[in-house]
Amino acid sequence: MPASRIVFTVAAVVATLFVLGTAFFPGRAATLAGQLQDGIVSRFGWFYILSVALFLFFSLWLMLSRYGRIRLGDDEDEPDYGYLTWFAMLFAAGMGIGILFYGVAEPMLHFGAPRFSEPGSIAAAKEAMETTFFHWGLHAWAIYIVVGLSLAYFGYRHGLPLTVRSTLYPLLGERIHGPLGHLVDVMAVLGTLFGIATSLGFGVLQVGSGLAFLGWLPATTTNHVLLIAAITAITMLSAASGLDRGVRRLSELNVLLAIALVCFVFIVGPTVFLLSTFVESVGLYLQELVLNSFRTTAFRHAEWQKTWTMFYWGWWISWAPFVGMFIARISRGRTIREFIAGVMFVPTLFAFFWFAVLGNTAIHLDLFQGGRLAAAVAQDVPTALFKMLESLPLAQITTVLAVALVATFFVTSADSGALVIDTIVNGGRSDGPAWRRAFWAVLTGAIAAVLLVAGGLQGLQSAAIATALPFAVIMLAMCAGLLKALRAERDSPRPATLAEDLAPAGEALNLPPHVEDDWRARLRYVAARGRGEAGRGMRHPARLALAAFIRETVLPALEEVAAEMRRNGREILIDRHPLHAGVTVMRDGREEFFYVVKGRVSQRYAATIADLAPDEAAPAEAEIVVRGGHSRTLPLETLDRSWLLEDFSGQYGRWMGW
Repeated sequence: MPASRIVFTVAAVVATLFVLGTAFFPGRAATLAGQLQDGIVSRFGWFYILSVALFLFFSLWLMLSRYGRIRLGDDEDEPDYGYLTWFAMLFAAGMGIGILFYGVAEPMLHFGAPRFSEPGSIAAAKEAMETTFFHWGLHAWAIYIVVGLSLAYFGYRHGLPLTVRSTLYPLLGERIHGPLGHLVDVMAVLGTLFGIATSLGFGVLQVGSGLAFLGWLPATTTNHVLLIAAITAITMLSAASGLDRGVRRLSELNVLLAIALVCFVFIVGPTVFLLSTFVESVGLYLQELVLNSFRTTAFRHAEWQKTWTMFYWGWWISWAPFVGMFIARISRGRTIREFIAGVMFVPTLFAFFWFAVLGNTAIHLDLFQGGRLAAAVAQDVPTALFKMLESLPLAQITTVLAVALVATFFVTSADSGALVIDTIVNGGRSDGPAWRRAFWAVLTGAIAAVLLVAGGLQGLQSAAIATALPFAVIMLAMCAGLLKALRAERDSPRPATLAEDLAPAGEALNLPPHVEDDWRARLRYVAARGRGEAGRGMRHPARLALAAFIRETVLPALEEVAAEMRRNGREILIDRHPLHAGVTVMRDGREEFFYVVKGRVSQRYAATIADLAPDEAAPAEAEIVVRGGHSRTLPLETLDRSWLLEDFSGQYGRWMGW
């Protein structure tokens, strides 16, 4: 049986049995979920805390180490996206139901019931923001970095499929294609299913509370289930039909509306207070970072730890394949140092600003304006955002906007989640049948519905903590595998040939001894035989067009330039790479001028992984770079040998002042 069918069958059967068992025996399921959560927290709480701390410090060490220079792709690969577009997409990755649900709720809950301070005091306000920053800060993104970096490294640099089992190749070798690999992917699928279902559960609670707040629909469990069914139906149609383009536009609109909402609150709220507390909260967060990273509450506050930190760490770990896949897909060509710095700090700073604006606006109302938001939020957590907006101008409009935002984030998250799950099931390829994406969308909605029926918020938290435990073990193995692979980069030379220069896909290979002994070289031969989507990264039409353009048009033109310049007494160096080529003009042993043509695959902005266009749809372009920093990016069809010769002549003449 093909690997994809095995992973699909096992994951689908396990998830379906869970849905049926919870639906028919909700009381028993709620009891078991509570017992499971208590057992995991009491026995493995230390493991969660230690693992996530290790992920953070491993990521920081890797960023600062000599391995930071290694590129996620071939050495000559250029990033698919410029910095601004890449940062914007990382920013979009940090958006979602979670920050809408907890943007006001978490700071106010900590403010009203802090661990170490007097409730409702200034000290409680500081503690509330520090704790919120801790839960939504560097640790969360370090978890995503471990998965995303491993996927990108093994997918783009070593030609393995973009799926979780590939990250364990240095440890398991070809066994990743057997039962152990199937088990790893099944755990990734189940973790992603429950992680996304947890977010959708929070989302529907907030939508229901918002509709009730507006007086449109009572916030009952039945109505919540009906809302899940309605929104899941939209997601299913998107996954199975031609509505994807509309959902893409919707996801981009979501990000803009969320920015508009936070900017509105920032402007009409206590702006100077928000700026001051933002700066102070970041300082407090950094000051307590190490202590909080290893705090296990072994002596007190065990119940608090279970409800907050343990839940968050489990939620982030279960989301890791989902977010990791997105950031891996948009980061080809980046160095490891760029990847970690961008992924860790861009979304974290945005999350800090979001919570500082929404949370501190609510705290300001209670501290200085006689509000009672903390007590109201403690009674009904999903209404926190709406109760805060009620105290600001245009409350009716912003409440409707917030409800619409949560509902549409529900659709885009479920749609993207279905795609990620199907990509894992399909061996790293995103071209699975539409019905299978629709199936995963329906199953995700069903899990969210039964979790709400069985346990409400506690049921959602229990699911996140339980499903993350085995995947945390897999993530530790990812770190070990990545480190082993990076050390191999240092200890032995990397094969110079690219995948498309090796034997054609499907051709029998007689591996030479040096390839048999080097797992990295062996991987590239395997990639050349067509195993996995990422292994064919250099084979998709846009990159093949670039390679052919460099080989057949650029290099002959540059060689003609070099021959002519040598006749005029210049020393010429030609730089040859599969995706770029250039000439350097030397005079008296010193560089006088250079002219480089770089191939680039033009990609567009995407707000979610479901928005990412397939590589085959991306047009190929050429960037012309000359000394002095001047560069132009042009489509390939506008360039030919004559144009390049004339352009070089003109650029060189202008540089020399002729």
